Amino acid sequence: MEATELKACIRKESGKGPARRFRKEGLIPAVFYGRGKEAMPLSVNAANLRKIIKEKKGNVFIKLLIEGEKHLEKLSMIKELQIEPVSRRFYHADFYEIRMDHKLTVDVPLRFNGIPVGFEKGGELQHLKRDLKVACLPSALPDFIEVDVSGLDIGDSIKVQDIKAPEGISVLDPGDVSVVMVAVVKVAVPEVAEEAEGEAEEKAEEEAPPKEGSTG
Repeated sequence: MEATELKACIRKESGKGPARRFRKEGLIPAVFYGRGKEAMPLSVNAANLRKIIKEKKGNVFIKLLIEGEKHLEKLSMIKELQIEPVSRRFYHADFYEIRMDHKLTVDVPLRFNGIPVGFEKGGELQHLKRDLKVACLPSALPDFIEVDVSGLDIGDSIKVQDIKAPEGISVLDPGDVSVVMVAVVKVAVPEVAEEAEGEAEEKAEEEAPPKEGSTG
């Protein structure tokens, strides 16, 4: 298990005013907390945190190097990251303490491998679920779980119970939930085109000259 270091400082001020000042200085307000522990207000460098998230996709272990009255090192994961919707700037971060002897409950991404046999028959792979909720010790947490879809024909699916998780991983999602399937691609015929074709036929019949011998 690899942890990325991130410097943090204990935040002595709270409220909107100090928070705005932190952000102008390139910092973001944050908080560190753990099971049965009082939350510790922090500030971290926004650019450094963005770099970690960009380079280390998925679940990232972060070792917080906390400066205050005394130096602290805390292993953590990001529990929540608030982002401004327009500017996409980081607004606030929550770090949750990780203990090596306590199991985590996290979502692990699924990686789909192979080309389904149903592709040759016009099938389409449909992803119904892209991650699994699992419980495991930090040392056993995988970056992803592989799913082989090469054997899927049209109408076939893979459910949670069909996925073999790595050793030490307990899958918490219900086993009967479908994760991926191969379905027939349906080509929709626009109703407007059908209506236009019908109108053209009716018009042609109206404009056609009367047949010989017709009294109409």
